[in-house]
Amino acid sequence: MKNLSTNYLKTGTIAAILVGILLVTTSLFIGKIPVFLFFNADLGQFADLFFEYFTYLGDGLIWIPITLFFIWKKRQHLVLLLCTISISTLIAQGIKNFVFTAEPRPTTLITDRSLIHTVTGVELHGFYSFPSGHTTTACCIFLLACLFFPKKWIVPIGLLYALLVGYSRVYLAQHFPLDVGGGFLVGSLSVWLSVYMQKLYEQSLKQLD
Repeated sequence: MKNLSTNYLKTGTIAAILVGILLVTTSLFIGKIPVFLFFNADLGQFADLFFEYFTYLGDGLIWIPITLFFIWKKRQHLVLLLCTISISTLIAQGIKNFVFTAEPRPTTLITDRSLIHTVTGVELHGFYSFPSGHTTTACCIFLLACLFFPKKWIVPIGLLYALLVGYSRVYLAQHFPLDVGGGFLVGSLSVWLSVYMQKLYEQSLKQLD
């Protein structure tokens, strides 16, 4: 794409896909409930507070300030951003609603609630578990950052951000690690499809010149 290098994007994508595959395969081989219970362990009041609020960095509303930033600074790549938002949402919601329809979340599937660590004040959802939408969004943001801020620190810092958002969903008992792994895979696919759409858009502009 014009004036952009995909080197860090490729590195970030490899890392995201490896995380996704690791979480999915581990959950399938060991069982998604045992893996969930391992990661859902109570880490104390500070962790409760931290993850209760950090999880919002993967909420869909996070796209609003990012979109405003693109309109201000990266308008020539706005197609890429809008495609990322649209494609990731369509894939994630399509899987939730038409492939793994109303897949039960941890507090619905695990009948013994005493095994689950929950955080007071966090509303627990019961269904539409796979994949994790918050993780999908966080992975997309991580990979877009790799593309637009090509610095040596972007991959480790960006991956840590996405991992913490994904982990927050398990810690808050909203998703299984399997769902988080699915979010990483959906996010990776969505960004690269959007990169392709941006290239098509730029090619069409050249043809009009």
